[in-house]
Amino acid sequence: MLHLPPVIGHRGACAYAPENTLASFAKAADLGCAMVEFDVRLSADGVPIVFHDDTLQRRTNARGPVGARTLAELKRLDAGQGETIPTLAEVLGLCLARGMAVNVELKPDRGTGCATAKAALELAASLWPSDRPAPLISSFDRDALGAACEIMPAWPRGLLVERVPPQWRQLAEQFRCSAVCAHHRWLSASTVSAVTASGLVMLAYTVNRPGRAKALWKRGISAIFCDAPDRLW
Repeated sequence: MLHLPPVIGHRGACAYAPENTLASFAKAADLGCAMVEFDVRLSADGVPIVFHDDTLQRRTNARGPVGARTLAELKRLDAGQGETIPTLAEVLGLCLARGMAVNVELKPDRGTGCATAKAALELAASLWPSDRPAPLISSFDRDALGAACEIMPAWPRGLLVERVPPQWRQLAEQFRCSAVCAHHRWLSASTVSAVTASGLVMLAYTVNRPGRAKALWKRGISAIFCDAPDRLW
C-alpha cells in the first residue's frame, strides 16, 4: 500500500508564497512538510515547467497561453513577488535537497497528454534517486495517466477527479492506480469506505480548515492537500 504523510503542501505552501514557485516549495520545507504537490506542463520548446494554469494572466505579469512561450520567454516573467516560473528540474532539485517527497500532477494542454508525460517523467526519472520514495504521479488527463503507466510503471499513480465517479474501480484498474484523489466537498463516508476497502489510498484536496481536516482523517482519508500545511499539524 502507498504510504503518504497526512498533510501534503499544495503547490508548495501557496498561502505564504506564490504558488508553484521555488519560494513556495522552500516555505513548505521550512514549515516541516514531508511532501509537496505541484503541476507540470510544457513550454513551447518542450521543457517541463511547474505552472498550474494554461494561461499566464492569473499568476504572472503577462497574458496568453503558457504553451506558446519558450522557456527563455517564460523565465523573463514575474510569477509573483519577483519569483520566476521554475522548471521541473529546479523543483525536483529543491525537493531532493530539502528531503521532501513529491506528487507530480501532469497538467497537459489539450492533446499533449502523452508528450507531457514522456518529457516530464523521463526527466524526473533521470534526476530522482532510486533510494528515495518514488514520486506519486497524478493527472485529470487520461492520456497522460495512461502514458505514465508505460513510461514509469513502478512509480505510483493517483486517479485525480473532482467527484469519485461510479466507475472509479475500473479506472483505477485501467491505470494501475494506488490512490484516488478527489475534492473534499464530494467525499461521503460511503465513498471513502468503498475506496479504502478496495486497498486504494484516498486523498482529498484542498483543505485549509483544521476541523474539516480532522473530520476527513476520521472518515478514512489518508492525506490532505493544504495551502497552509502548518495549520493542520
